[in-house]
Parts: sequence; structure tokens; C-alpha cells
Amino acid sequence: MKKDIDDKNIKRSKNKYCNGAIDILELLFFIVIIILIVHLFILQIFDFRNYRERGRLQRASHNFALRGDIYDRNGIKLATDRIYYNIYARPVDYTKKETPQSIAKLFAPVLGIPEQTLVKKLSDKKIKVIAIKKDVDRDTAKKIMKIISDNGFRSISLDKKNTREYPQGGLAAHVLGFYNFDANVSNGVELSAKDKLEHVVKATGYQQTRDGKIIYKFSTDPVAPTITPKGQDVTLTIDAAIQHVCEKELYKIIQEKAALRGAAIVMNPKNGEILAYAVYPTYDPNYFQKASNTQIKNWTLTDVYPPGSTFKTITVTSAMELGKINENSIIQDSGRMKFGNYTIENYDYKQKGAPGNINLVYLFEHSSNIGSVNVGFLMTHKEFYDMLKKFGFGEKSGIDLAGESSGLLASPQYWDKGLHMTMSYGYGTSVSIMQMVSAVSALANNGVRVTPHVIKYSPEEAEEKIKYIPTISPETAKTITRLLVKSVNNGKSCIKSDKYNIAAKTGTSRKPLEHGVGYSGAMYTSTIGYFPADDPQVLIYVVVDSAKNGPVWGNTVAGPVFREITEQVARILDIKPDKIQTKTKKN
Repeated sequence: MKKDIDDKNIKRSKNKYCNGAIDILELLFFIVIIILIVHLFILQIFDFRNYRERGRLQRASHNFALRGDIYDRNGIKLATDRIYYNIYARPVDYTKKETPQSIAKLFAPVLGIPEQTLVKKLSDKKIKVIAIKKDVDRDTAKKIMKIISDNGFRSISLDKKNTREYPQGGLAAHVLGFYNFDANVSNGVELSAKDKLEHVVKATGYQQTRDGKIIYKFSTDPVAPTITPKGQDVTLTIDAAIQHVCEKELYKIIQEKAALRGAAIVMNPKNGEILAYAVYPTYDPNYFQKASNTQIKNWTLTDVYPPGSTFKTITVTSAMELGKINENSIIQDSGRMKFGNYTIENYDYKQKGAPGNINLVYLFEHSSNIGSVNVGFLMTHKEFYDMLKKFGFGEKSGIDLAGESSGLLASPQYWDKGLHMTMSYGYGTSVSIMQMVSAVSALANNGVRVTPHVIKYSPEEAEEKIKYIPTISPETAKTITRLLVKSVNNGKSCIKSDKYNIAAKTGTSRKPLEHGVGYSGAMYTSTIGYFPADDPQVLIYVVVDSAKNGPVWGNTVAGPVFREITEQVARILDIKPDKIQTKTKKN
């Protein structure tokens, strides 16, 4: 009886133990399920980016687009994209079949790399991704992709890239600028037209496996892999033929005169289109990495300088527009003038003395400093200042290139007689080359300045970007043009033409010290003008900085370049002569 009771107790204890163990197992199982659910929740909700990235590494995302091309006004390609490929290996994906030796044996002949050299490179397992070869052309890339496909290689991948090329080399380098894909750095038109060059109307995106095979999903456009999207093309106002002439002639005079730098600009004054924009020193944008900052810098926009005697056209025009003088005015020229401790004199005073009373043609022809000062003194400080502002001095011209300076033009409240005096003959202010081009264009375009630009715009774009700014009256513009033409035709300047009436003025100015007050021994020499005078179609400005050899004057340094460009531009554009040709009869 007692034994039966004990057996029942033991059995009851065992059942209780088993039930307890089952309960514990059920609890543990429930806890595991909860942990698993929480883990999956974290993976899918909070840590999905990590696993998405790991999945992405198993394929290559493709969202590739080319920059638009850049052309000159006649359709000559100046900038374009070139597609190339980089080939990589991932040692982590090597297999018994896919070894450095097997890969090198197949790839070495195609890539032109010695087999043992390639084996050594592929065997470096310290590097997670090995760059086998960069800048591979399209044909070679196709051969590599075929080898990958035929052999089922998983460790080799190709990365499609594009780089910017400039088919005409250094032509118009400072207009085009350059573009660095890796650093996303640019200048010139590559910067100012960046939005348009990179604007893709419909971009295509798809994914590939490591060996280059397309991953087709429900949303994948089957045509997308066959299309390379591209930004919009940009056409410039630049004429490659005229640009070449300017660069050639500018380089020639700089070498001949051992000059520091120079510029030559050709513009249509009627619409502001720049036909040529040559800057020296220059560089080849294909190799911009090798160029110095001095070569890359467009100093014609960033730097300012005293314009010298070319500014006398602005002084005389301003006084005439204000009614202070007229076409037949007579100006007193003493040849020399003192103001305090400062003395100015005409360049030929020591040879010719005081000319006495002169007309405006004489003032331009002989570049009279004293005559120009006396014309300037006919205006008050504010009157003169207000006219200079109308011509655009003291503010940017608005050209569609970055980095333009506003120049230096003091407010009239800071003017005194000395500043007013030096301002009159081109020393009291500092201007940029583009400001002078813009100001003189008003004389050539019936008194209206047009925003200078290097990009050809649609009518809608032009309405927004190009401004037509009334500056002086048409009558004043035509009168100054007549005076300038007479001064050129009367003189012996090299800029005089047998075929065209040219309205122009030469200039020479001392170069300011870079770090301090005063002037260096170097000179800026320049010539600015337009033709044909009866219907100006072309404005040309030539500036040469710090010429050393021979006589250094606007007429002897910049003048010959101006003349040669004039003749070549007239031929290229087929401009009809406006001078009456007189034939001599033979007896």
C-alpha cells in the first residue's frame, strides 16, 4: 500500500517536472520568436540601407550622362566628351578557377600589360579593389566584357567614365575654360553655361551585374541601355578663323617685343557678339592640370589698368554730349601744365613745344594730354562722373564669363582738381579691357551700348541676358566717329587703311606698381577702333602689357596687331570697303 502511494508521488513529480520543462521550452521558444521578429523588424525598417548597399555592391548602378558639346558660330566643335572605361578587380571574389594567373593570361594581351606584371598586381590581396587599368577605350572595353562573359568571371568589373576634350587644342582657351569631372571644377563657358551643358531632358537609369549584364526589372526601359543621355549643346559667338588670326598675331608681337602679356578682342558693336577673344599667356585646356595659375587666369576680366590715351575718346565724347564743345571747337594747348608738385606735358612737348590753339582732330591725331585736360575741365566733377557711369565704368560689363572686375571709379565727392585732371587723359581711373570695349562700342552703334557676350542665345534668352543701353545721342556718336576717322587718315599711323575709314585711337600708359603707390617702368600699349566708319561692323581692341624691345607706344606695339587683324577680319567677313578708290592714269 505504501509502495503504491510512493509510486504515485514519483509519477506525479515526474509529470510536474516535465510540465515545467515544457513550459520553460515554450517560453524560450516564444522568446526566440520575439527576438527573431524584432531582428527582422530592425533589418527591414532601421538597417535596410546597410543591406541595400551590400546588395548594390553585387551590381552596378548606371545613371550616365554626357555634357553637351560647345561649337563656334560656324559649327566647328570646340569642346566635347570622350567616353572611356576603368577596369577593376576584387580579390575577395577570386575562386579556384578565377585566379590572378587565369585572369592575367586572358587580359594581358588585350590590355597590353606583361602577364607577370598583371599577375603581381592582381595578387595584392591587401587592396580591396585593384585598379587593373584606367582610361581604356571603347573597343578594348568590349573585348574585356566578352572575356568576362565567356569565362563567368565575377571579380572583374568595368566603370564607364567620361572626360572633357578640346579638339582645337588651345584655341579660345580663356573663353572655353576647362572642366574637371573628378573635382567638378570649371571656368570659362564650361562654368557660365554649366546648367545648360548638363541639362538632360530625359535621363535614363538602369542597373548592371558586375560583369556588365543588364538587370531588367519591371520598371527598366529596354531601350535605356542603348542610349547615352547628353546635355544640351552650346554655340558660341566666336568665329574660329578670326580667333586663330587674333591669337597668332598677338603671340607674334609678344615674342617680338618680349612682352609680359596681351589681349585682342573683336566684337560686333551692333549686337555685342564677341567674334574673337585672344588672351596671352594661354594654355591647352586638354592639359589644364599642367598649366600655371598665371596661364589659366583671364587677366582681361580680373585685372584693371589705366587706359591711357584711348580714354581721351571718352573725355571728348562726354564733353560733347553735355554741350560743352562741338565738332568745330578750338581748345587751348600749352603743351605743359603744372598742378601743385605735379607736372604733365604732351609726349612731344620737348620736340615741338606748345601747339597753341588746336581742334579736336589735332587732339586725337597728336594725342594731346593738355588738350584733353582742358576739355575735361569744361565739366564739373559730377558731370564728368555721371558721363563715365553712363559709359559703364565702375561696374561690370555683364559679359557671360565669371570673374569680371568692376574697375575703379571714385565717387565725385572724393574728386579734386588733380584727380579730375588725370582722369581726363586716362590715368585717374582703372578699367578692365571689357569695360573699354563696351564703352567704345557706344560710339560705333549710334550711342547704344550692348552687353558683350560669347554665347549665342535664342531670342527668348537674348531678351533676358542682353541689354541695349542708351549712352549718348546718335549725333554725338557720329560726330566723334568723323573726328576719329579724320585723325587716322590725316596721320601716318600704321592703323590707317587704304580700303576702309577706321575710327580709332592708340594709347600708352605707365603700369602701376603691383604693391604700392606709383608707377613701374613698364607700359601698357593699346589701340581701339571700329570700321567701316559709315556702317561699323567690327570693333577691335588690342592691349600689350610690358613690351621691352624697340619703341614702346600704342602705335608701334599694339597698332601693327590692330592693322593685321583688321585686314584679316575684313577678308574673312567679306566687308565691303567704304573708301573711294582713286585710280592713277598712265600717260
